[in-house]
Amino acid sequence: MKLIKIILIGFLLAVAALLLAALVLPSSYQVERSVSINKAKEQVFSYLVLLKNQDNFSVWMALDPNVKKTYNGEDGTVGFVSAWQSEKDEVGSGEQEITAIKPGERIDYELRFIAPFASVSPAYILTEQQAADQTKVTWGFKGEMPYPMNLLLLAMDMEQMIGDDLQQGLDKLKVLLEQ
Repeated sequence: MKLIKIILIGFLLAVAALLLAALVLPSSYQVERSVSINKAKEQVFSYLVLLKNQDNFSVWMALDPNVKKTYNGEDGTVGFVSAWQSEKDEVGSGEQEITAIKPGERIDYELRFIAPFASVSPAYILTEQQAADQTKVTWGFKGEMPYPMNLLLLAMDMEQMIGDDLQQGLDKLKVLLEQ
C-alpha cells in the first residue's frame, strides 16, 4: 500500500511539474523557408497570387490525389476561399482565405483547419527581386498551441516538420516556374 502511495504521489508531482513548465513555455511557433527562382518578380507574383496554383506545388495536396476542392470568390483577390476535404488525416479538411495582398510583394492567408483537429493559423508568401530575372520567394506559417497543449512543442519539432514541407513545395515551385 505504501508503494502505491509513493508511485501515485510521484505521478502527481510529475504531472504538476509538466503543467507548471507549460506555463512558461512558448505557445506559438513560426516557420519560414525561401527559394530563389530564375524568373522576374512580376511573373512569380502573378502566379503565386492565384491560390488555385498552390495545388501545383503544395506537398499537402499531393498527398491525396482524390482531395475534394471547392472555391468561393475571385481567385487572386482578397476574400477568395479555397476549401479542401480529404479522407486522409495527413491532409484533413479546412479552408484557406486570402486576407491581404500587397501587389508584387506579399500575399497573406488565413488557414482554417477543421479536421483532424480544429485550428486557425496565418500564413504568407513574400516575393523579393534579387536581380532582373531572379526572385526570392519566402513561404511562412505561424501557429498556436494553447496551454497545456504547448507541452507538445517540446516533443514536436515544428520547425523541421512544417519547414521541410514548405521547402519541398518551394523547390517544386522553382521547377514549375523555371520550365
